[in-house]
Amino acid sequence: MLKEKLSPFLDRYNEITKLLSSQEVTNDIKKMTALSKEQSDLIPIKEKAEEYIQICNSIDENKELLEDSELGELAKEELKTLESKKTELEDEIKLLLLPKDPNDDRNVYIELRAGTGGDEAALFVEDLFKAYLRYAELKQWNTEIISSSEGSAGGFKEIIILLKGKGAYSRLKYEGGTHRVQRVPQTESQGRVHTSAITVAIMPEVDDVEIDINPNDLKIDVMRASGCGGQCVNTTDSAVRITHLPTGLVVTNQDQKSQHKNKDKAMKVLKARLYELEMHEIAKENADIRKTQVGTGDRSGRIRTYNYPQNRITDHRINLTLYRLDAIMQGGLFDEIIDPIITYYQSEAIKEAGIS
Repeated sequence: MLKEKLSPFLDRYNEITKLLSSQEVTNDIKKMTALSKEQSDLIPIKEKAEEYIQICNSIDENKELLEDSELGELAKEELKTLESKKTELEDEIKLLLLPKDPNDDRNVYIELRAGTGGDEAALFVEDLFKAYLRYAELKQWNTEIISSSEGSAGGFKEIIILLKGKGAYSRLKYEGGTHRVQRVPQTESQGRVHTSAITVAIMPEVDDVEIDINPNDLKIDVMRASGCGGQCVNTTDSAVRITHLPTGLVVTNQDQKSQHKNKDKAMKVLKARLYELEMHEIAKENADIRKTQVGTGDRSGRIRTYNYPQNRITDHRINLTLYRLDAIMQGGLFDEIIDPIITYYQSEAIKEAGIS
């Protein structure tokens, strides 16, 4: 019963309140900070739990009045309102009872890479990159291009961006995977639809202390930047390539004129990739996480198709099809896809956790 599952949270909240007033805790700043944060995290479920228990008690009281000749009708009407509110609260509480993804509040790296389709794939990398920028603008997030590699006919072979803002990772963590595009390329003279694909990896930004890298595990090469010519190419050896020897991960950055800045950005991306790799290993060991946690930047699964001739966007994980591709891409209206995906995976997580 849901009511019984809420008791431990209320007990723990009250226990922390007592501990915070004890001399032992007030003299220990570290312990006091940890307990204060834990209590702060408990406030949302504590408030909903108290409201839920109060409504349950009111329902019981009104049921006792149903047979009363004077108050029965009034109690009947009151019950309708209370039962509706109870159901609403149950849905909210079930979400609060789910284990919180520790990465949800982080900033997020998005890595877009051209796959099958050659030049057309590189052009779509640019299209999706610009659509994500529009989405970030709607969310009032800050954006930063970390590195990019231009395609031979335009677009990008690869581009990595950092989105900074509240809930950035929580909103975008389900974007990782293969994105397929179907459209007529500009170079296609006979109007045939071509299919190409790009991969998207989603990586939470991590603090330096979270990923410890042994300098002896790194091979760092510096070289002259390559690019489109003219002002786009640095004339000094400022480009940096970092190879993490134990994993074979390679990160290259040449967007900044300063070798130091390129190395710094490359290291941040390397740490994010190592953290992503760590998340994958944990997911492999935990079947429950593997079923529901899609937000690990996995490139292997085809998640979405963008069909331009039909103005159709389809997310294959939840069988969602919208005939608003132009509006979504041009306006960055990804919430129309992201909201149903989040709802679906929250529902799956509730089932897995056996919360009822």
